[in-house]
Amino acid sequence: MDAMTLLHERRSMGKLTGPAPTAEQLDALYRAALRAPDHKEMTPYRFIEISGEGLDRLGELFAQSDYQANPHIDDGSLDAARKKPKRAPMIIAVIARITPDLPKVPPIEQVISAGCAAQAMLYAAYAQGLGAMWRTGTYAHDRTVWRGLGLDEHEELIGYLYLGQVGGRYPDAPARDPKDFVEHWN
Repeated sequence: MDAMTLLHERRSMGKLTGPAPTAEQLDALYRAALRAPDHKEMTPYRFIEISGEGLDRLGELFAQSDYQANPHIDDGSLDAARKKPKRAPMIIAVIARITPDLPKVPPIEQVISAGCAAQAMLYAAYAQGLGAMWRTGTYAHDRTVWRGLGLDEHEELIGYLYLGQVGGRYPDAPARDPKDFVEHWN
């Protein structure tokens, strides 16, 4: 796949099956991530691979998060939260490691760099024929989940990359004209 085809055609895949990516495929994902734009070469991110029983543990964190938000939540809803990580054979949590008080590299730049690393991993997954979906939602911003994953006070979870084999047909890409998003200053 050439680079322009990859950039123009990559799509998210929500239907994922096993097996999880191989060690070689994961190496390619991480190598792509390490090429993300990175002011001062800080590499302000890290990753947590979650698979096997780790998916169950993550599901328990999701259920704890829902319970803390609503102690009257029903058991069916808690079970649904527990199952959410099982939508893929592997999840990679992408963590921004923020160094505060750097005048030339503000926190937002560090978070954006981590986001670029995640995006590079999505493109590397697609290029290898893997299915991938970047998910966020309340579980990406919940302190209970953050503590359970071991994040420290200067880290933020920016999202979960759900990874596996393509389990369905890619949805059609919405038609968009670049002209609708560009303003010219001449």
